[in-house]
Formats: sequence, structure tokens, C-alpha cells
Amino acid sequence: MGQQIIVFTVIAIAMLLFIDGRIRYDFVALLGLLVLVITGVIMPEEAFLGFSHPAVITVAAILVISSALVKTGAIDYLVILLNRGTQKKSVKLLSLMLVTAIISGFMNNVGALALIMPIAITVAKDSKLPPSLFLMPIAFASLLGGMMTEIGTPPNLIISIYRTEAGMEPFAFFDFAPVGIVMVIIGILYMTLIGWRLIPHRRTSKNEKLFDIDEYLSEVLVSSNCKMIGKTLRDFYTVYKLEINVIGIIRNGRKIIAPLANEQLIIGDILILKALPTELVELVEKTGMTLKGAKLDELGSGEEFTIKDLALVEVVLRGDSPLIGRNAVETQLRNRFNINLVAVSRKGTSSIRRLKSFRFRSGDILLIQVPESMLQDTFSKLRCLPLAERGVSIKNNKSKMKQYLALGIFITSISLTTFGVLPVQIVFTLSALLMVLFKIINAREFYDAIEWPTIIMLGAFLPVGGALQSSGSSDTIANFLVQVSMNFSPLYTIVVLMTLTMLLTNLINNAAAAVLMAPIALSLASFMGVSSDPLLMSVCVASSSAFLTPIGHQSNMLVMGPGGYQFRDYWKVGLPLSILVIIIGAPLIVLVWPF
Repeated sequence: MGQQIIVFTVIAIAMLLFIDGRIRYDFVALLGLLVLVITGVIMPEEAFLGFSHPAVITVAAILVISSALVKTGAIDYLVILLNRGTQKKSVKLLSLMLVTAIISGFMNNVGALALIMPIAITVAKDSKLPPSLFLMPIAFASLLGGMMTEIGTPPNLIISIYRTEAGMEPFAFFDFAPVGIVMVIIGILYMTLIGWRLIPHRRTSKNEKLFDIDEYLSEVLVSSNCKMIGKTLRDFYTVYKLEINVIGIIRNGRKIIAPLANEQLIIGDILILKALPTELVELVEKTGMTLKGAKLDELGSGEEFTIKDLALVEVVLRGDSPLIGRNAVETQLRNRFNINLVAVSRKGTSSIRRLKSFRFRSGDILLIQVPESMLQDTFSKLRCLPLAERGVSIKNNKSKMKQYLALGIFITSISLTTFGVLPVQIVFTLSALLMVLFKIINAREFYDAIEWPTIIMLGAFLPVGGALQSSGSSDTIANFLVQVSMNFSPLYTIVVLMTLTMLLTNLINNAAAAVLMAPIALSLASFMGVSSDPLLMSVCVASSSAFLTPIGHQSNMLVMGPGGYQFRDYWKVGLPLSILVIIIGAPLIVLVWPF
């Protein structure tokens, strides 16, 4: 009983830390593991066995393969069809979701979203529709699509391996498809018929801004050849017809907050303003002002550059970006990455801050300048996604041979796994290695492709899930659930299990939710004297249904800024979909996987 109390306490604290988010989830998982080792619940020699778990190895391999497919442009031909044909809104939305779901079934969810998000924004622009109409649906589609195959999402891999603890073989590659495909269809039909009506259409009345986001916080310098020297802020509009929102001026180290319209500008003034990228370009061209980078010293001097020198690119930061929690000075963007930070945007940002002190968060949108030849390398190093094409193609100009070779390796891997020739972890590890040996990606790109925080979290948290089972804690929870549902049909137990898992996955990492709920599902099956398959499959479906919060999955967080969404927007759209998943998914699971 003492060990159960320790396990429950550690898991409860870990969940609170996951939700709080101030400590990264991989460090939380490691901390929980070490506490259980120190308290004797887990033996020291068993502490890091989770890192050899087949699911951990397979997740890493899939990330490498996904990166190779994206780099070669092997599936670009599929996505370029999305911006052709009919302009009907419902057809565009259906097409975007369908292709995202299909791609997500065979590669990393975020990788699929990375391919489709720039296309979706371009489709919105060309159709004169707000991007918010498309971005949340494709994020949800990336989650739904992952339900269809064993490699579609980490929870499926985790649950597949847990099946061996019930004395059976792991789930096969397409065992998830009967339920997963129906869930994809239900999700797409809901979003195209009802869900899109619940999405807020946040569009600005002026100039039809491309992205429904806050204007960028940026800095410009009044240089010696600037045409605005001696002129007032009012002259931006009266002389140059520029509607610039100047929210502060740095003059000789002194900050002028909310300057008046008759404030005269002098040489050396640094203007902190909010503007769109197109407005920044126009400002530089008309007035001769100079955009400033974020590498500034204490006196306010810094990197100066012009629009024509480098490519101007808008990117959104992923949750595993090395910039998260740091500012531009600490990350040394200019020195380490050869990147100039021009501006930043974050929903709800109202304070006046210098770019050098702006601490980055997941979902922040950055306007950066970078040599065009380094664009793809920059996206990889910063763990960011390009938002739209601004004179830069999202397609890769790689050889056809490498595209075909990457696809051939991938399709062969799926075939070998489907027919049970080799275990999934062996096949996909070999495929990832072949991507390097055939020079489709290099060694550095191999390691850069792996989301190490996810791998650390899985490797550390799997023994915690094992402790939940070995200490009898999962039996205690299962016994409680059996007592609660003993007067109802087994289907009711499936509904309860799915509901609990779904609530958990919307608050913490979906893989962590699967690790915690899988032992409970096995214990439930033992107590009820039934097959564990329907219970395990219900955990799979529910742990991939993070539709209620932006923190439930990286895909949701990544579209929050570009779509202009607020926290409450997710549950308004996602709650009906979550209910549909339970109402339709529970009986379907029992039909396909009977007790």
C-alpha cells in the first residue's frame, strides 16, 4: 500500500507540472522516474530500461523518416493539388483535412502539419478567407489521421507493445485502420458540415491581413540618411501615407512610452512599433529607415540590414524549439544561426519590450531574415515551421531519384511490417539508417530530426507506467472503475475509460496519457475477465483525441498563433467532436474488437 501511495503521489505531481508547463515535460518525466527509484518503487538497474523500449526506438525512427520525406519533397505532388480546382469553401476544407489525415497516418503528426500549414494559409489567402477557418481543422485532422496505423502516433506504438503483456502478439500495422478510418471520416464530416461554423472568423477590416494574428513587435532606426529626420510621427501618414503604430521611442537610452503625434524624430532614435511585414517593407522603402535586428548592446546600437540582403520569412516556433524560454541575446541568433530577428508576434502581447529581451514561447511567430540558401537548414535548427510562401517555395528542388528512393524505402518498410516479416522497430530503424546510407539525409540531419524531449519523456515515463502496474496501483484504479460500472454493460466501461483518457490527454502529453492508461486497461480486462483488446484500443483512440485544449498536442499549439485562436476556441469546436468520438467510437471498438 505504501508503494501505491508513492506512485499515486508522483503521478499526481507530474500531472500538475505537465499542466503548469514551467518545467519541460521531459524533465518532469525524468524527475518522476528518479523519485520512484530513490523511494525503492523502481529498482536502480531497471530505471532506464524504458529507453530500450521498442516504442521509443520506433518513434525516433519515424521522426527521421518523416524528416527525409519532407526534405526530398517526396509527397509535395500530393499537397500541391490542394490549391487547384474549385473555390468552394467546404471542398477546400474537406481536401485539406483529408490529405492531412492520410499523410499523418504514415508519418509524424507535426511533420504532416508542417507540410499542409503553408498550403492552408495560401489557400485561405487565395480564397479571401481567414486562415482560422482552415488551421484548426487541419490540426485536428493530423490527430485523427494518426489513429489509422501503428506508426501514426506514439500512443498506438505504446499500446501495441503493451498488448504483449496480455500474452498476445503486438497489434499489426493496419489493425488500427478499421476504427481509425471511421474516426477520420466522422471528424472530417463534422468539421466540414458543423465544426467550421463554430470557429471564430477573426479578420481585420483593414487591408485584409493575411494572418489573423497580432501585428509584429519590431524596431526601426532613424539613421543619418532617413527622410524622417526632424519630422513628426504625424508625418508618417500625411507625407508618406503610412499608418504606423509607434508604441515607443528609445532616445539616448531613455524610453518614451506612447509618444504624441507631434513628437519630432532625431538621428539615433529607435522606434518600437507594431506593423505587418508588408508595412515594414513599405516603411523602409519610403522613409529610408533601417530595420534593426535583436542583437543589441546596452547603448541601443545593433545589427542593421536591408530587406534586399536576405530572405524575409515568417515562421512559427514548435514546442521543442531550442529558442523556447530564452531571448535573442541568450540564443545568439546572429552569431550561431546567421539569423536576424526582425519582429515577433504573440497573441495577447501588449507590453512594450525590446526584441533582445523577448522570451520565446511555443506558437510565437517570428519574422526573420536569413540567406535563402540556408532556409531549410534554419527551419530544422530552430524547430520552426514556415507560415507561407513569401517569394520562397516550400517545395524542395531535390533530385527525382532521391524522392523515389525515399518513397521506395518507406513503402517497403510498411509492406514488411504489414506482412509481419520483421518487427516494426527493426524495420523502421533500418529504414532510417538507409536514408543516411543512401545520402537522402546526412548524419547531422538524422539526429536533428529526432525530437529528443519526446524521446526522453517516453523513455523516462515508461518505467513509471510499469510502476503503476507492479505496485498494484493500476489494479486499485481498475477495481474502482469496475465497482462504478458493475451495474452497467461492458460498453459503459469503455465509455468511462475513453472519457478519462481523453480528459488526461488534453492536459498532458498524449504519449504520457497512453503510458498511464494502458496498465489500467490491462487491469480492467483482468478484473472483468474479458479480452484486453477493446480496452487497449479505446485508450489508443482517446489518447489521440486532444481536441479540447491547445496544450493537448503540439499540432494544436502550432496553429494557435497563425490562426488567431484563443484557449476557449478549442473546446467550443472540439467538445462536440470529442463526444462524437466517444459515442461512435466506443460501440465501433466493441464491434471490431469484441470482449
